[in-house]
Amino acid sequence: MSLSGGKPLLIVGGGEIAALACEYFRHDSDFMPVAFAVERPYRTSDTFQGLPLVDLDEVTQRFPPGQVDAFVAVGDTQLNRLRRRLYDTIKRHNYRVASYVSSQCFRWHNVEIGENCFILEHNTLQPFVKIKNNVTLWSGNHIGHSTTIHENVFITSHVVISGFCEIEKSSYIGVNASLAHHVTIASDNFIAMGSVIGASTEPDGVYQGNPAERRKVAATRFCRVKES
Repeated sequence: MSLSGGKPLLIVGGGEIAALACEYFRHDSDFMPVAFAVERPYRTSDTFQGLPLVDLDEVTQRFPPGQVDAFVAVGDTQLNRLRRRLYDTIKRHNYRVASYVSSQCFRWHNVEIGENCFILEHNTLQPFVKIKNNVTLWSGNHIGHSTTIHENVFITSHVVISGFCEIEKSSYIGVNASLAHHVTIASDNFIAMGSVIGASTEPDGVYQGNPAERRKVAATRFCRVKES
């Protein structure tokens, strides 16, 4: 397979985020998308965005792991469970997994970023920030110094996270939310848009308001999580 135009990239997904990932990788990375893959029940055509659309269970024959890298372009469905499951599938198939970091992201030299991360324009990543695998940072966020964002997190836009924070696994943070210094967002949290978090949260919670309060419904129920 030719490497002209960039390293060949298989994008897992066939929706809005997959289309955006294709655009970003194509015009602002060292990768060149060559195909999309989805699970068989969701494949309704043979092409997507002008590229082949293949069944995920046949992808290793069509696009072998040694010839292409992969990226899972899926949103926060079921508190990121779908993206995590597809990421795990790609890892089992022995693909190298790419990340996208916008050229318009401010990233201090010692920031650590894992694989299958999707970090869009105008994010500010301050010194000593650590971003683990399978994390999405939509545009315009501030990630304060010495903060760690753990696996399978989705952060939307214009979120302010102060220094020394911990964002635990599989959480979601809505537009314009703000976190105080030294706050921990527990695993499986859903932080509603505009919420102000001044103290650490508890697992599996929906938090809303200013100051944010925990709602009675569990986040996994609110987001209709189905564990496999």
